[in-house]
Amino acid sequence: MYTQVTAFKRVPSISIVMDSKKEDAASAPTSPESRRTRSNGKGKTIAEAAPPSVTVVSTKATPSPMGGWRKGAAILDFILRLGAISSAIGAAAVMGNNEQILPFFTQFFQFHVEWDDFPMFQFFVFANGAAAVFLILSLPFSIVCIVRPFVVGARLLLVIIDIFTMALVMAAASAAAAVVYLAHNGSQDANWIAICQQYTDFCEVTGEAVVASFVAAVFLIFLIVLSSVALKRG
Repeated sequence: MYTQVTAFKRVPSISIVMDSKKEDAASAPTSPESRRTRSNGKGKTIAEAAPPSVTVVSTKATPSPMGGWRKGAAILDFILRLGAISSAIGAAAVMGNNEQILPFFTQFFQFHVEWDDFPMFQFFVFANGAAAVFLILSLPFSIVCIVRPFVVGARLLLVIIDIFTMALVMAAASAAAAVVYLAHNGSQDANWIAICQQYTDFCEVTGEAVVASFVAAVFLIFLIVLSSVALKRG
């Protein structure tokens, strides 16, 4: 009597189970956490390396606000310098052409007055003319300060020139102003008469020249203060 033994084939079932596991793994949604981590086969997870940070370095020069202020001060210096030149030239020209001849005369005298009859007025014309020359020669240094705002040597030279020029103009204007005052008012103690009662046009033109010279001195004072502040803030 023979007993028939039927062998069960389990291999197809195993493949079916494996196929179902693959389908489940493929159909499962991949979360961001699962994408960032991977298993190394030993029960440990390895975090995915973060991308390296990139630092962008700009090679473009950033304009300095101090440089803009210095350039503006240099431009203002150039404009004030032109104003001082105009005032000094005007003062010297007006005084240098000043004269008056009275319409009456005698057989022996002619009433004539001119600027070079007074030594103070001669000094006035010379000083304002020299100041104008110095200021004109300083214009290239002022342009250098505009082009190169951080330069120190040129600005220091301008301060020295402006101080010397201001002292010269102020001395000439003050001396001429004293003579004009005496010409208008005279001096009873010194027995000096006021000549402006006769030479009205001469005294009027002289006063205008003195005012123009003081205006040039004011321009120079502003130039000195501006250059000094620029040097201090540098």
